[in-house]
Amino acid sequence: MAIVAGVDFGTLSVRVSIFDSERGRLGSAQAEYPLQRKQQDPDFATQRHEDHLRALIEAMRGALREAGVSGSQVAAIALDTTGSSVIPVGQNLVPLDDYYLWCDHRASGEAAEITAHARRTGLEAIEWCGGVYSSEWGFSKLLHWLRHNPDRRGQMATALEHCDMIAAVLCGVTEARSVARSICAMGHKWMWNESLGGLPSEEFLAGVDPVLAGVRAKLQGRYANSGKLAGQLSPEWGAKLGLTPGIPVPVGAFDAHWDAIGAGIQEGDVVNVVGTSTCIMAIARQVNLIPGVCGVVQGSIHPDYYGVEAGLSATGDLFQAIANRAGSSVGELSTGLDQFRAGQTGLLRLAWDNGDRTVLVNPELGGVTFGWNLTSTAQDELFASIEGTAMHTRIILERMEEHGVPIRRVINGGGIPRRNDVLNRVYANVFNKPVLVPAGDVTSLGSAIFALMAAGAFRSFEQAQERLCPGFRTVMPDPEQAAVYEKLFALYRKMYFGLGERNAAPVAAGDVLPELRRISAEAKRAVA
Repeated sequence: MAIVAGVDFGTLSVRVSIFDSERGRLGSAQAEYPLQRKQQDPDFATQRHEDHLRALIEAMRGALREAGVSGSQVAAIALDTTGSSVIPVGQNLVPLDDYYLWCDHRASGEAAEITAHARRTGLEAIEWCGGVYSSEWGFSKLLHWLRHNPDRRGQMATALEHCDMIAAVLCGVTEARSVARSICAMGHKWMWNESLGGLPSEEFLAGVDPVLAGVRAKLQGRYANSGKLAGQLSPEWGAKLGLTPGIPVPVGAFDAHWDAIGAGIQEGDVVNVVGTSTCIMAIARQVNLIPGVCGVVQGSIHPDYYGVEAGLSATGDLFQAIANRAGSSVGELSTGLDQFRAGQTGLLRLAWDNGDRTVLVNPELGGVTFGWNLTSTAQDELFASIEGTAMHTRIILERMEEHGVPIRRVINGGGIPRRNDVLNRVYANVFNKPVLVPAGDVTSLGSAIFALMAAGAFRSFEQAQERLCPGFRTVMPDPEQAAVYEKLFALYRKMYFGLGERNAAPVAAGDVLPELRRISAEAKRAVA
């Protein structure tokens, strides 16, 4: 038996859970931290490192109290974070600025330059992350920071992902070259690929912009998957957290990747981690390169498999934005949505309000709604947005299947599916496949499993998952509704690629609005 702490840093709060290898979750607590946005710049999103650390201490103390255990009983601690959330640091890993949060898209121009240079020079590494570099990823954010902070460039010792920064702090690491770097983070977001010699070459990076000269050397460190240790908890942080110094701290990872582990992912599964955004995760022993996805990386989710990541840049925050504009809440607008039928609203919603993460990888896109009329409501838009995120997810699943990723089960993980069964029902009908929803809370369970492995409590990740992961409840598709969504999906797919691809041929869209009206009328007659 072992007791461990699993830590999950989300977009707005950190959650700490205390797990027992036999009894499961003993207690949890969370603490919030602010997200800095600018009304005049929707691409801006930052957070302060000190806010994360303050919240971690608060949540750890609360979790220990709720679990009713002493910190001296905790045998390991593991953490996951958002990503790519990047922070430049100076001497002794002191932050030079706030985090560029995962949803900060100010570096769209830098991302386009990296993509263009990769294509000109035939950089193979770009193909392993879908063929297009994203404004959400590390090099584009770092290049943006270097360009906009010329007075601090000389102070930069390195740049770190959120998960690597927190692990280094907990382990008392102060030298850049001694930092354990997560291949989950660096593989999916920084084009690190062991088979290609690690990071892109100095020549390539300096060719994008001379300000990147020397950055490759500054990003050196011990690259490892999360089956390895970042180090041991330092005396300073043992005292701050109320834990025993010297306990193991595994190499960290991104929250969605470990959420997939907590949701019980196996080969042949796709886990949709539906929260503020959606991360779509799969694992496979062997996999082909997949255009438009966020990376194919050995060991990034499960140490023994290739990890595949894709996703939507806006899901929960899209629903919240609709509610905010209506002066309401998502809960209030959701009342009665269980009675809505496929296509009833007459709206077709492209959920690009925060750009397109996959498969177009285009941050310059914006949300589009077809079919408005004088009686359309915010509730109609919310339901159409649920339909739109489901159809966008289907685009991604089909792209993955086309390139050899087996999909036998679809699991809807994350916080939203646990409390919004309308979403699960719509997703099952749009996919025309059963959707499995974890029967219990899996937030921070993935990090607890990695902590338990570090503590030697289980022989394998599969044994840990079998013991601790909850079962599933199954949401079956409705054949009649699924048939309607086949018609809607044909319209959605046409407009998704016709409007979203930068060099798309002109799309013949004269049928879209009349067809939406016809489908809506049929749906309303069916419930009359």
